[in-house]
Amino acid sequence: MDKNELIPLALEARENSYSPYSSFRVGAALLTKGGKVYKGCNIENGAFSPTNCAERTAFFSAIAEGEREFSAIAVVGGKDEIKNFCPPCGVCRQVMSEFCDEDFKIHLYNGEEAKTYTLGELLPEGFNL
Repeated sequence: MDKNELIPLALEARENSYSPYSSFRVGAALLTKGGKVYKGCNIENGAFSPTNCAERTAFFSAIAEGEREFSAIAVVGGKDEIKNFCPPCGVCRQVMSEFCDEDFKIHLYNGEEAKTYTLGELLPEGFNL
């Protein structure tokens, strides 16, 4: 599965976003090395710190089902229409580094074009035990 197949799934996941405070809806589609896709959306909370990003929602769903090997994720986000790229936050990048190699692909979409980065590019010198 390539980015052209993952991005529409991330857009679909974005529809389930619970973002009444920011109106910034994010969707993610996470591809396992076995070919299964886990979708996630951002879930806000009035206390803000319990808010969960779409990327972590997808990862935690996959991990809860026993998945541990991942090859790519597509992430899309924005207010009403998608106009900008929405790269993963630092916390999401750190979660990715717990389960993914530096060559893990991160596909971003701005409504018109897609860009692909590796985790190593977006999180150089990440913290790992």
